[in-house]
Amino acid sequence: MMDKFYYTIAQLPTLTFDKKPLLPTIEFLDEAEKWLSAREFSTLMAVDIRRMTPAKGDAGIYRRYQEFDLSFREALAQWRAGRKAGQEIKPFDLPLGLVKDGNPLEIEKKLLRHRWDFLDTQEECHYFDLGFILLYYMKLQILDWIDEFDAQKGLATFQKVSAAAVEHESADVDL
Repeated sequence: MMDKFYYTIAQLPTLTFDKKPLLPTIEFLDEAEKWLSAREFSTLMAVDIRRMTPAKGDAGIYRRYQEFDLSFREALAQWRAGRKAGQEIKPFDLPLGLVKDGNPLEIEKKLLRHRWDFLDTQEECHYFDLGFILLYYMKLQILDWIDEFDAQKGLATFQKVSAAAVEHESADVDL
């Protein structure tokens, strides 16, 4: 039974934060489906690092990530609300070095790196088991998230939002 985990995990290339993976997510999932039982694969497919609310049946390791991420997002929201109100709030769960310096893309990458580092700490107890495969998949999702950042698309969105804001201001002035 454990042989499938040894084989599957041994063939996985190492993942490095902010580097394109050698094994794309779709190929990882194709390979995992070959080696995992239907129930294990279903557990894997339920993992989505952007989903914030746990669902019945989520794997324990995934629930720990969701708890970490929810706490992290709450601390980030608390810090941002304080900043907007002109207050200096230092949430316990938010290292301020992640949000204070850099442009929005750099900050977003630092926030994703913080999530990645949490996943690294979870690997300490998982070597050749389903937990390791789940953690690997979560890291692939982070790399996919980073890959979605596109300067041209971001600039186009910014220009569109800015134009809409200017148009809205002009409409208010005309009244």
